[in-house]
Amino acid sequence: MTSPLDGLAVDNPVLAAPMAGGPSTPALVVAAARANGLGFLAGGYKTADALAEQIAEVRRHDIAFGVNLFAPNPLPVDPEAFRRYAAAIAPEARVYELDIQAAEIVEDNDHWSDKIDLLLSAPVPVVSFTFAIPDTAVIASLRAAGTLVVQTVTSPAEARLAADAGADVLAVQASAAGGHSGTLTPERVPASVPLTDLLGQIREAVSLPLVAAGGLATPAGVAEALRAGAEAVMVGTVLLRADEAGTSLPHKAALADPKRRRTVVTRAFTGRPARALANRFTDHYSGLAPSGYPALHHLTRPMRQAAAAAGDPERINLWAGTGYRQATAEPAAQILRRLASHV
Repeated sequence: MTSPLDGLAVDNPVLAAPMAGGPSTPALVVAAARANGLGFLAGGYKTADALAEQIAEVRRHDIAFGVNLFAPNPLPVDPEAFRRYAAAIAPEARVYELDIQAAEIVEDNDHWSDKIDLLLSAPVPVVSFTFAIPDTAVIASLRAAGTLVVQTVTSPAEARLAADAGADVLAVQASAAGGHSGTLTPERVPASVPLTDLLGQIREAVSLPLVAAGGLATPAGVAEALRAGAEAVMVGTVLLRADEAGTSLPHKAALADPKRRRTVVTRAFTGRPARALANRFTDHYSGLAPSGYPALHHLTRPMRQAAAAAGDPERINLWAGTGYRQATAEPAAQILRRLASHV
């Protein structure tokens, strides 16, 4: 099978995953290219103008790169459940003099149309989607503009839907991945299926090229995923402490803290399943959090921002996959080259 990387002059099959909320920076994308790989700007939580600025910064380096968007897949919150949860976590926000019980329910689409217009007016080499599969017309328009379209999937059923919608490549995300699950059905936590098994299941379901993601943090793990049928792999957690990453200082410190011994899948921060290092907030509120994205994301965001600024790791979302112990503080290009060393 022809690799999706062939047309992009990418020799390193270890790609830098998009990580919204700060970690994915233009510098990290450029570093991935310098390692003969490919990096993704994270369009999630940005306005179209802010994304355009980052794209312009990367374009100055004349490299191949990708952009990731959150495709709208609203999970409306029950208003009564929202109010109960706001009351439950209010003491955590009051530490930073925030009154989140007064917060309104915000249900938005993350500037979706504006970002699609941007990517059609000034096409980029690769666009990936997570959370939902865009309309076939959107995918067709991007492909007609010369953009390679990558769709995140977490099951064979999702893979078939993505193939039918016209995606060029599938990013196969296993449950070991850090941050949000790309599941199309966020009201249910995805089954815990090993990445190599998931690749095999999806390879039987569709014939599209596959990029493996989720828990990959060692050269041996990368080589195993490639042997299992992936044309490339995508890593995120292992780059969170990289020199070029925009990860907050308390998040970086938590990844290196030997006392942090487990990750959990939680809705506590955003109302959507996501894997993070366990902390005070996940321990106390995971069992109370209702489904509801993006409403819970907007509810907890002011608290998380204040906690990050204060260096408080117990009230921020410490997104991390199961390979977090392998995250190192060094140049990203060194990390990516090392991960490809057994290929």
